[in-house]
Amino acid sequence: MDMYGPPVDLSFRSLAQISDALAAKPQNRHRSAKTNSEGKYVCCSMILNNNKLPNLVGFLDVLNHFVDQPLKLMWLDMSFNKLKNIDPVLCKLRELRVLYLHGNRITKIAEVDKLRELQHLRTITLHGNEIENQKGYRRYVISNLTQLKMMDFSAVTRDERVMAGIWRHSKIQSKGTKESSQ
Repeated sequence: MDMYGPPVDLSFRSLAQISDALAAKPQNRHRSAKTNSEGKYVCCSMILNNNKLPNLVGFLDVLNHFVDQPLKLMWLDMSFNKLKNIDPVLCKLRELRVLYLHGNRITKIAEVDKLRELQHLRTITLHGNEIENQKGYRRYVISNLTQLKMMDFSAVTRDERVMAGIWRHSKIQSKGTKESSQ
């Protein structure tokens, strides 16, 4: 079965909570959208950008409602919402390769650490969140998500990857030194 149909598009719906999506009908800009016998979309991507979502409570229910094989989701756009943190539910999406989180309200850089489990994640956007203003923001993200190829619509260079690795190694060593001297 072809998993690469057009995305389930629930963008610009003024959704105040993720469960509101259950009553929405996805935009069908693509006539080629396929559904299975249960009426679920046969695809691997979902767009929920430009809503008012403060969190992802109930996200898996929404995914199960719309998508034929929800845990095979590869591309998710949650940009321009009101998310304050990175919900651990995203780590259940083991096949996720592209994650757009730009234009949200993420304030703690350590939120990125939650995504380390996503071994296939290659592209992420986080710009437009408060974390972007923290010193070493890009280096921090690249050092924690070592498999990234693109960040904030810009390629991760080999030099950046090397420098992020050195930076991460020095942070780990200095943490170990502090602990052993106490």
